[in-house]
Order: sequence, then C-alpha cells, then structure tokens
Amino acid sequence: MSGFMDIESGGAPIKAWTQGVPIEDSALKQLRNVASLPFIHKHVAVMPDVHWGMGATVGSVIPTWKAIIPAAVGVDIGCGMMAVRTSIRAEHLPDNLFAIRSSIEAAVPHGRTDNGGRNDKGAWQTEPPAIAAAKWTDLKAGYDDIVDRNPKAAHPRGFGHLGTLGTGNHFVELCLDEAGDVWVMLHSGSRGVGNRFGTYFIERAKHEMRRWFINLPDEDLAYFAEGSDGFVDYVRAVAWAQKYARANREVMMDQVLGVLREHFPDLVVTQEAVNCHHNYVSKEKHFGKDVYLTRKGAVSAKAGELGIIPGSMGAKSFIVRGKGNPDSFCTCSHGAGRAMSRNEAKRRFTVEDHVAATAGVECRKDEGVIDETPMAYKDIDAVMAAQSDLVEIVHTLRQVICVKG
Repeated sequence: MSGFMDIESGGAPIKAWTQGVPIEDSALKQLRNVASLPFIHKHVAVMPDVHWGMGATVGSVIPTWKAIIPAAVGVDIGCGMMAVRTSIRAEHLPDNLFAIRSSIEAAVPHGRTDNGGRNDKGAWQTEPPAIAAAKWTDLKAGYDDIVDRNPKAAHPRGFGHLGTLGTGNHFVELCLDEAGDVWVMLHSGSRGVGNRFGTYFIERAKHEMRRWFINLPDEDLAYFAEGSDGFVDYVRAVAWAQKYARANREVMMDQVLGVLREHFPDLVVTQEAVNCHHNYVSKEKHFGKDVYLTRKGAVSAKAGELGIIPGSMGAKSFIVRGKGNPDSFCTCSHGAGRAMSRNEAKRRFTVEDHVAATAGVECRKDEGVIDETPMAYKDIDAVMAAQSDLVEIVHTLRQVICVKG
C-alpha cells in the first residue's frame, strides 16, 4: 500500500505520493519555494504525476490561508476531464475507425491557426450549435461584469470557443473498458478566455507584490491577500472561468455523442462518470480550517467521489473512486504527468517511434504530435501504484480513437 514520503523543506512540510516515480530537480525547487510562503496551511501535498510548471508544479495541492496565488491555479483555469459510458460495445465498432475520427474532428473545432485570429480553425467558423448558444446566454452576464471591472481581461472569443478543444494535451477519445463497453472521454478547459483571465491576474498580482515591496522566491508566486480588490476580482473571475470550462466540456460531449448517433442510432448514455476540474481553486475545510485549496494538475478524490486519471495517447486511463485521504487534502493525480519537456520529446523521438507507440489507436501519427507521444509521459502504472491509498480503480480504459488539437 502506498503512502506519502516527506520531502525536505525549509518551510511548511511537503508530503509526496511519489514512491517509484521520479521528480526532477526543478520541480523539487518549486515545491520548496511554495512551502516557504507564510500562508501555507499544514503542508503541501504532491501527487505522483508532479512536474515543473509556471511558479508552482503541476501535480501539487496548495492550501492557503487568506491568500490565493493565481499562477498556482494557472492559465488554463478549470481544465479538466469528462467521461461517459455508452451502450456501444467493442464488437459494434468497424475495423477501420478513420471515418468516426474524421466525423469527430469535423464536429469539434480543435487546434489553433492564424495566430488565433479570424481564420482560426480552433474556433467556430460558423454559428456555434444551439447548446453552446444556450450555455453562453447563462454565462454572458457574469463575463460582462468581470470585464467591466477589468477591461484588459476581455477576450473576443468567449462564445466562439465554447465547445472547442484547443491544443497541447487536450483530446477527445473513444475508449474501451475491461468489459468491452465504449466510453467517450475528453480533456479541455476554459480556452482563450480563461487563458486571458489567468494571464491578466498573474500580472496584476505581480504588480501588487512590487507595489508593497514583497520579495518572493519566484515572482510567479505573486498572490492576492484576502479582502484586497485584486482578490475579490480574481475570485469572481476564476469561479466564472471554472463554470465556463465545465460548460465547454458539456458542449463538446454533446457534439461527440451526436456524431456517434449518426453511426449508431440506438446509442444511449448509460453512465456519466464525472465532469471534473483539475486546475482550479475552491474553498474547502481541511484540518479544522476553511482554506483556499488550489489543485494544480490534481483531482478531487473525496470518499466515494468519481474521478478520471488519463494516461497518454497510447497508454491506458482510469475511472477512479476517491478514498478521502485527509493528508492529500482528498486529492489524487490528474494523469501520468510529463516525463520531459515538449522540446525534449521532439528532439528525442521520431515519427516512427510515435507510430509504434500508438499502434492500435486511430489518431494522428505525424510530426505535429511528437510532443504528446506516450514516451513523453511517466509510466501510468507507476503513478497509479504510488497513489493506491488515495483512490481505487473502478474501470480501466484503453483508447481506440484519439483526437488531438
């Protein structure tokens, strides 16, 4: 049974669920930087997929008392996962899955072109679907209120990105579970508008630090103190972006299920596993105190709560149930975690390596996705073993189709 290891720290304790999983030195330095802050509550929790991030590591759980660090939340606010199980069975799928992948790619805008401008293929080029319009109607008043107070945080594509995938490690997948049932699983966040909010407030927090002559071990750990104007504005913006991210995943899921119904008219959804964030902040009670808990690349794993831990393009993924471990602040990892930078992956691996690693998966097999090849990620089995006291595995999934941005 796994458990945490203590990492030497000159500040708050650091508890790491990393047995059998490597941590690079740059990530250790970031963990110690965070632990040195005066408003950390109890300790910092480290997930087995931990790796370097902006300011704070991806794969860390940071409880703060009367302060929030915008860069710890990140710029893909509300990024997360959604998965549903369908009535389609493995034996219903055609031998060649290219047509289904192409239909999904046509139904869900993905990638980024034209520097995000008017002709960006990653935004809706035609009128967004009705479900996107309905969700934007619910979101628009909150957005308008935020940008009225913070005009520089405005983004022109709030509606145009709702129901779109983005780039990088975001994906839409069809997977098979251990019983042969087909699942739809997808990964995305708050898109351009969330990125703009995150970037704007990170810079605003840095300005606050300079204004008050506050020195930090890393300027990306700039924070807002509870009660300040920046804090109030940021909490409002981050809550809105998290709501937008959830809606974004719901629109994409609706689009993908619509595609599948064209191929399988009798399809029904038999179970929704979860729609969960893994880059976000929430107010929670831990060790007797109400704190702001930032999960940066980490998933809530309260007792009985379902979550999703994906592997890479060619590795298995997991539907899990939380064990409510208090030492981890009821949290688990959000994936396998990168084993190397994107540039290092492009330098080290070839298209031929990627083709071999994704054998049996209908997906892109070109130079543009080398940075997402399975070898660029940690061993998902080792990651799962390191957190066996945080979650139990409910379903094991393997991809048969993967759509990347």
